[in-house]
Amino acid sequence: MNQTLRRAIAPGLMATSLVGATFLPMKPASADQNIWRDIGIGAATGVVSSVVTGHKVVPNIVNGAAAGAAVNQSRDLLTRKGQRPDLLKDAAVGAGTSAATGSVMNRRHAGRNAANGAAVGAVINVLTPKARR
Repeated sequence: MNQTLRRAIAPGLMATSLVGATFLPMKPASADQNIWRDIGIGAATGVVSSVVTGHKVVPNIVNGAAAGAAVNQSRDLLTRKGQRPDLLKDAAVGAGTSAATGSVMNRRHAGRNAANGAAVGAVINVLTPKARR
């Protein structure tokens, strides 16, 4: 009985302690106060690019919103305090995120998705030029 109990409980106990030790030092994810603004700018840019190119609106809204959120978070991670965010970094983050979102949504046009994401990053950079505090 004792041996059976050890074999049944020990693996679960070891897995729980390993997971607890792994996740304990992580700090919770937090967003700044401007994330909704950047998501909105991304979604609006997706709508405009859909109207200009004549493609579907909803997938471009989703890609734009995801790119806006990613640009917001990358600014927090990559921009030093007192510096203005870099246009090329914002465009690159937007392009990568939009291409990844498009592939997850099973859209076939990775180049078009990347171009829309780069436009989102550039628009966010132009509309919010303030240096990070």
